[in-house]
Amino acid sequence: MLHSFMVLFTLLPLQLCSIFLISPSEALDTNYTLPSEYFINCGSKSSVKFGKENFSQDKYYGSGKPVTDTKPSSDTHVLYQTARICQNPCPYKLKIRQDGTYVVRFHFFAFSTSVNLADAVFDVSVSAQPDASAPFLSLLSNFTIKSSNESIVVKEFLLTIKAGKFEIYFIPSQNSSGFAFINAIEVFLAPTGFIPDKTIHINSTGIKGNYSVLLSTVLQKVHRINVGGSTVTADNDTLMRNWILDDQFMLIPGSAETKQFGSYDKLIYGRPNGSTEFIAPREVYGTAKMLNTSTQTNFANITWRFKVNEQAKHFVRVHFCDFVNSLEYPGISLCINGNFCQWISPYETVQRLAAPFYADFVVESAKSGNLDISVAPYSPGEIVNHIAFLNGLEIMQLMENPYSSFVPPRPKKKILLIIAASLGLAFAFIIIVIVIVRLVCMKEDQSKIPGLSSSLALLGGSVNDKSSARTAALNLCLELKIPFAEIQQATQDFDTAFFIGEGGFGKVYGGVLRGDQKVAVKRREPGQNQGLEEFQRVYDQKKEEFHREIMVLSQTRHRNLVSLIGYCDEKSEMILVYEFMEKGNLKDNLYDSNGCSKQNGLSWEQRLDICIGTAKALHHLHTGSAVKIIHRDVKSTNILLDENYKAKVSDFGISKSSQSDLALDNTCVKGTIGYMDPEYFMSSELTEKSDVYSFGVVLLEVLCARPAVINSTQKEEVNLADWGLHWLKKGQLEKIIDPFLVGKINPNSFRKFGEIAERCLGAKGCNRPTMDEVLYDLEYALSLHTGIQKEQLDESITNASLTFGLPLLLHLPTSSFIDPAEANDQSIVGNVGSDASAKTFSHLEAAAAK
Repeated sequence: MLHSFMVLFTLLPLQLCSIFLISPSEALDTNYTLPSEYFINCGSKSSVKFGKENFSQDKYYGSGKPVTDTKPSSDTHVLYQTARICQNPCPYKLKIRQDGTYVVRFHFFAFSTSVNLADAVFDVSVSAQPDASAPFLSLLSNFTIKSSNESIVVKEFLLTIKAGKFEIYFIPSQNSSGFAFINAIEVFLAPTGFIPDKTIHINSTGIKGNYSVLLSTVLQKVHRINVGGSTVTADNDTLMRNWILDDQFMLIPGSAETKQFGSYDKLIYGRPNGSTEFIAPREVYGTAKMLNTSTQTNFANITWRFKVNEQAKHFVRVHFCDFVNSLEYPGISLCINGNFCQWISPYETVQRLAAPFYADFVVESAKSGNLDISVAPYSPGEIVNHIAFLNGLEIMQLMENPYSSFVPPRPKKKILLIIAASLGLAFAFIIIVIVIVRLVCMKEDQSKIPGLSSSLALLGGSVNDKSSARTAALNLCLELKIPFAEIQQATQDFDTAFFIGEGGFGKVYGGVLRGDQKVAVKRREPGQNQGLEEFQRVYDQKKEEFHREIMVLSQTRHRNLVSLIGYCDEKSEMILVYEFMEKGNLKDNLYDSNGCSKQNGLSWEQRLDICIGTAKALHHLHTGSAVKIIHRDVKSTNILLDENYKAKVSDFGISKSSQSDLALDNTCVKGTIGYMDPEYFMSSELTEKSDVYSFGVVLLEVLCARPAVINSTQKEEVNLADWGLHWLKKGQLEKIIDPFLVGKINPNSFRKFGEIAERCLGAKGCNRPTMDEVLYDLEYALSLHTGIQKEQLDESITNASLTFGLPLLLHLPTSSFIDPAEANDQSIVGNVGSDASAKTFSHLEAAAAK
């Protein structure tokens, strides 16, 4: 008959149907939530809401340039009004945090711009393995948007990705107009168990057995159909998928009638062997097409026909949810390509009505390139049954040989290293001879000044020409040089959205270097409203600080010193690139811009740990190498905290190394008001004990959570060092501690900490401890605190005099706090010939602090 679709029923025994039908639902992750990365708004400097996620600004690219729609339409989503185009292989480099099945989507829309995006022909290849030697996978080959009937094209893939670096390359075709483009990218982890590793394999003759390597295969979406319902967009789908109508695929449109569930919210997800909302949304399971029995025509089945690649394997997922019938009917027959049928019973599968479930198959398509899906009533024996239905359908092609011949271009630095290595041992020998001769000559010249050689070994300079020597030393750090263009790319051309803060040297920006390395970029800003003479003086000063920072950090390594990633000195630029410290500086974690302590501040244990880390760094600078380094600007803004609140000391621009180095430049005193050693200020004689004094101020800052200098009507309160010593000598330091710490410090630990601070702030350097001694005492103070915490002694919370229950006199009203010393984070420079007294220095008036 014309309206009959004759099929060969190869029915399986009832007890086996659940084994073959449903992927094990117990493996599905029922607690899954849609991840927040990666959703990228390519070519844009701003984020935009699309579907259920925010697509972030474009910051993961390796090259190419952004373009914008010159004639945007109100009907086009903002996501499709920008793009990134490239004429050479253009990488996006992402960091994958865990192994698993990932959804990868590429969005393409050829909007109006100076380049006709529709002319682009290109490949897309990805690295699913973090191993650099592993071959790339080709996801799209000779792709062009012209071949699609839709204006917006979304290409979707499912693939297993290992944790580590994941690279996506857009590769312009050599035989086309020579460019590629991309509007948006999605790469996110799918729920556990989303794709089974094993399922039924159906070939041209019927069931072939099991297909068991799905998880190692790339799947590309071909069709995603909402049967009987309306279009479902990314806004309504749990995984931001698009589902289209099924009408155009029906062989006989009149063979089915549409059914809709009264309330989608009453669908029962999560039944044993059932589906979850991440497998398909309620809008799919809440609508269906059922066999039309209302006409005189005797329809035997409902059949849908889909165009697919011929003689290829496809992953087919069919979705069922019976919300119309009773559980007593015998079930339906699902037939694929007319040569395989499977009995489907909602009762045997999920034992409930309105409970969604699904079935997976791997199907080999015929030479015709058609894939037919049919549902028919299952009528065993003499039972009459007219029920057949389907809710949804997905077809994905298996990319069985996806490996690409593409090899990513080597970074320029690696090419230079290979070329340099190829020059051979002869060239290396010449360099070694030159270096030896240079060192011998330097040693002879430096012997005229005792101790000078160790300093110049660090600074690379000579007594007669310090500037040129430092430049020569800088040339020894060529491996740290970063091209200005690469830094521009990392910071989106120093976009204000990346701005972090500003210090005495210049502005600081966040950035992402080489795809996945988060960095902080410090860039010297040209002076404003300066005369030529003043500009040159400031420029020379900053240049010296710039060189010194590079030399110190390139030759000194310690876990508590901030790492220098690189620098840039192209043209007149002075840029330093550091590792990014997630938690910012110590000051900002202690109190706000008004000098008020944080409501949810650092714990006492965290503060001690930060002080210990800082002490280790200073101890290493003073004694850890042949060259003694004096930081000279120890303060809370120069103590940075990583994501675990571990301290790292930064900013070595005004540091000094060894006594001979001090002799070369003793014309001015440098440091920051409130932290500067009074003895050094008066005598201009700098020793490591000046760092100890500054660290003592930091200790009080940690304890009291207030700036080193404030604007106050009480003279003795202006300077934190004087204020702390005042209460230390009275034995009442507890009166000025951070309110957040009240009742939370072990009294013995507190007393020890106060002793350390008092010794560090000694009037004479010779009476102050070394950083080694300070470090030992701080670790002891920490052990006293943690030991008491573990024992939970009642004494620590009942003795009022020891647990700081007295009225707190630390803070004035919020409006009275001004932090002039830290507002711009600038170093102070004064003449050695100043006749100011030590008393004047330690009791700075508010006006002087400004």
